[in-house]
Amino acid sequence: MQAFSSLPEVSEAATIDGEREFRPRAPGPTFAWVKRASFVELAIFIGLLIVWAIPGLETETFAFGLAHGIGYLLLCLLLCFAIFRREAPFWLFAATLTPVGPVGSVIGIEYIERRKEPATIGADRTGPRG
Repeated sequence: MQAFSSLPEVSEAATIDGEREFRPRAPGPTFAWVKRASFVELAIFIGLLIVWAIPGLETETFAFGLAHGIGYLLLCLLLCFAIFRREAPFWLFAATLTPVGPVGSVIGIEYIERRKEPATIGADRTGPRG
């Protein structure tokens, strides 16, 4: 078994660091900021659609468009930060990058929050029903 003697020794610390990659993603403090930013960006986007639909509001359309563009980029950066902190799933970023933008992120956030189930369903029972 001399051929295997040149392989590096695996230490316990290396496996603990590697296991950190497999932690489940769970909403945390950064995710709360992503949620707030998504709703603000959605409000700006709706405002942009309204002023764009009304003829003669070019200045307002420009202002809302600029706010939407900057806000959307900030939302994407914040979401990337949340993904790196393992507080948001990758698919939420994909939903944000859809053509509808902040609508996709708000739908994704609502999906995440509604699929959470209590971890202790039925835990208050101590025995069979009598």
